[in-house]
Amino acid sequence: MASARKRRVAQDNDHPVKMPPRLRKSSRQSPSFFKLFAILCLCVCFFVVVIGAYFQALPWNLYAHGTNALDNLAFSLGLQTHVYAVVIDAGSTGSRLLAFTFHKSLIDGNLKLDDELFVQVKPGLSSFSNEPEKGANQMLALLERAKDVVPPSERGHTPLSMKATAGLRLLPREKADRLIEKVREVFRESPFHSTAHSVSIMDGTDEGLFSWFTVNFLLDRFGAGPEHTAVALDLGGGSTQVTFALDKDEEAIFRAHDPDSVHEINAFHNKLAVYTHSYLGLGLMAARHAILTADQEGNTSVIHNVCINPIVSTEWEYAGTTYTLKGPKDPTIIHIKEKKGTVAEDRPIVNFTQCLSTVQDYVAHKVYKPKGLSRREINAFSYYFDRAAEVGLIDERVGGVVSLKQFMDAAKTSCNTPNVDQPLMCLDLTIISVLLKDGFGFESKTKLNLFKKIDNHEISWALGLAFHILENGL
Repeated sequence: MASARKRRVAQDNDHPVKMPPRLRKSSRQSPSFFKLFAILCLCVCFFVVVIGAYFQALPWNLYAHGTNALDNLAFSLGLQTHVYAVVIDAGSTGSRLLAFTFHKSLIDGNLKLDDELFVQVKPGLSSFSNEPEKGANQMLALLERAKDVVPPSERGHTPLSMKATAGLRLLPREKADRLIEKVREVFRESPFHSTAHSVSIMDGTDEGLFSWFTVNFLLDRFGAGPEHTAVALDLGGGSTQVTFALDKDEEAIFRAHDPDSVHEINAFHNKLAVYTHSYLGLGLMAARHAILTADQEGNTSVIHNVCINPIVSTEWEYAGTTYTLKGPKDPTIIHIKEKKGTVAEDRPIVNFTQCLSTVQDYVAHKVYKPKGLSRREINAFSYYFDRAAEVGLIDERVGGVVSLKQFMDAAKTSCNTPNVDQPLMCLDLTIISVLLKDGFGFESKTKLNLFKKIDNHEISWALGLAFHILENGL
């Protein structure tokens, strides 16, 4: 029996059972079959999206800043690659590196934002006006961080740009030029792509336009007309910008009265007329300095000012000079009484009426009130956000909505409260309140959306500039 069984097995091995040809072929080619099927599905999706876009019937915004399911499918099939841009914002109070990762949509070629690296260092580049080599070394350290984002194979064609804002605009020209040339030397030695135009002082108009683009791109507001876009209010250290899109009627009015402030931009194949105005010297730090030193005689570094609480004596540095700030020599005292009517405390305070008048004298005639601004959706950032967060008007992590009245009330409260930990908060909040009310013409009930980030991306003109240089070159 055993030998018979062995012979039978041997005979079976001599004549193995053959798999039908169709099944055998299918087994070998299944991976390529599924890939071909996926590509076919992608083509069908592409066709559907194109038709949907033509008839404006898509369930999502074609100009959304992030990726969608179609993008993810294309990435999984290796049909898309990343592109990069590195931008340094050399502001008056600090320098910020933003290294962006994008991809181009298969649908229309529009850039989609995938990720960003944000690194901030202090002080600002303008602080090195007498030591330009140190300023250049600060930029070199930031570029080392950008290498964490951009692969070595991509660095040679990744555009690199550094734009300085109000801090360098306010410097003497020869000092600003020396700083810029030292940074150019660093850029020339870097592995990233740069040209002679990569390092420069940014015009305030461009700063406003690029910030406005960033806000509306991250809010997915493009593609539906100017009335759906938001106002961008940026309060920096040396300057402030106000920017918003105009409809046809508004464009005609603004071109007649302020033609230099109206610009035509192309946002995702849509032409828009955009108003922007930059006010040099109305950034929070620059306004501080102008107001604090307005009545000073000579070059003394000790300053007495009505917007400083009488108990305060603090040092503050601006443009390379250190000032000692104190309250007025003739302080204002209020008597805090107990319920029984006896005086419990003599409290030194800032005379808010005097402080308000001092700030108004500086701001009043420097700002043009754009008509119709307060009826739009307003997004404010930079120092608007910072000061509101520091006094508890908004959550510092997520931001929030604040009215002009809340800013003004916070200013009054701060001025009435001796606080050595925030010695300049009374002045800062008063500057912001006056700028919004007397400068831009906002009403007490006007609401401002205050954000530092949108969808976890920094609100910065750097994103708008990155788009510009990827689309148009350095």
